[in-house]
Amino acid sequence: MSNIKKFSQFINKTFVLWMLVAAILGFSFPNIIAQVAPYIPYLLGIVMFGMGMTISTNDFKEVFKSPKSVLIGVILQYTIMPITAYLIAKGFNLSPDIALGVILVGCCPGGTASNVISYLAKANTALSVSITTVSTLLAPIVTPSLIYLFAREWLQVSFASMFISVVQVVLIPIILGFIVQRFFKPVAEKSVDILPIISVVSISLILSSVVAGNKVQIIETGLIMFGVVLLHNISGLTIGYLLAKIFKLNRPDKRAISIEVGMQNSGLAVSLATAHFNPLSAVPGAIFSFIHLLTGPTIAIIWSNQTKRTKRKHHYSTATDQV
Repeated sequence: MSNIKKFSQFINKTFVLWMLVAAILGFSFPNIIAQVAPYIPYLLGIVMFGMGMTISTNDFKEVFKSPKSVLIGVILQYTIMPITAYLIAKGFNLSPDIALGVILVGCCPGGTASNVISYLAKANTALSVSITTVSTLLAPIVTPSLIYLFAREWLQVSFASMFISVVQVVLIPIILGFIVQRFFKPVAEKSVDILPIISVVSISLILSSVVAGNKVQIIETGLIMFGVVLLHNISGLTIGYLLAKIFKLNRPDKRAISIEVGMQNSGLAVSLATAHFNPLSAVPGAIFSFIHLLTGPTIAIIWSNQTKRTKRKHHYSTATDQV
């Protein structure tokens, strides 16, 4: 195994640590780190380009293999999180900027980190990848529409400008990444190990710059903001699982959908907030980036251990029956 591949795996496994380091750097050197803010859309574009480089036709096989599960996952993704975001914003009487930030997170597609968490949680990883891919490709239309629907009472929202932003930072980079992967395979194969490192660095820079630019506001509203974002995240994970259970999906599918619903592309929320609204509205997205990388691995450990216990019980029962 090459040193780059080993380092890439290490970076992925310690993702939460780098997010914490990024937040600390943002707090410690706000004047320096805040200068990264104008480049947030480009950094997110790099992450989306990396996603495009890893998308394959196999990712869409699951759509045809299990259309019901994929459809349920995408619909729940784009209903549970926007609705809970709106209810939380109203219920806690959040200020316009923070309310908008929470709603921005809720209206975004699933994040690519959900695929890794699904794998660790012994969920249906193929289903997770398919839902992420489909919801991301739908984002240029669905995300601005939902933001317009749920956030217009706080601020004037331009559907057209947000549509253009999502196309620029999500759709175009994904398409370019897919083209490179499809027609320049030697380049794609050589870069596959370094892409996770670039993505982690880009996401960490986004988080760090938002923290740096809103240090005072985070200190003033930090406890409330963390509580609201944590509630939003846990609501998505819980309601996603319960509704998947109501639809009588199997255990791996329920887990995948729960993770997909609860883990958002918060980097997109930060990018949209930075480009179109008050910088404070980017803070919920930055906090969400950190929180879902704590709750996600935690639930993955719980579910993974549950699967191992079930397998041990089954193995013991089978061995006993044979005796």
